[in-house]
Amino acid sequence: MAYIDGFLVPVPNDKREAYREMAATVAPLFREYGALQLVECWGDDIPVGKTTDFRMAVKAEEHENVVFSWIVWPSKEARDAGNAKLMADPRMQPDMDAMPFDGKRMVFGGFSLLLDTAEDG
Repeated sequence: MAYIDGFLVPVPNDKREAYREMAATVAPLFREYGALQLVECWGDDIPVGKTTDFRMAVKAEEHENVVFSWIVWPSKEARDAGNAKLMADPRMQPDMDAMPFDGKRMVFGGFSLLLDTAEDG
C-alpha cells in the first residue's frame, strides 16, 4: 500500500521561483530512488484561523507563503530505503546558504493511507 511523506514549508514570496527550481532539481532524484510522485503546491487560499492554520503551523512571516507538498512512495519500506539512499547521495547535500526557505520551520511527517479514491489502473 502506498505511503505518503507530507510537508509544510514557509517560503519567502520573492523566493517562489527559486523554490520551484530547487524542487524540480531534486524531484528526479526522489524518482530515481523509488518515489512514484512528487507534488509541490504554492499557497493560494489559506484562511486565517482562530486557533491554528497553515501559516501558524510554520510560523510564516508577513513576507512568506506556505508550500504544501507530498511525495507518494509504493510502501513505507520503499520510502525508508529510498530516503536512506537519498541522504547518502552527494547530490542531495544542500548548500544551506542557498536554500530558499527556513528549514527549521518546515513541518513534515510520514503517513499511512486511510482512504484513497484514485481509480485503479
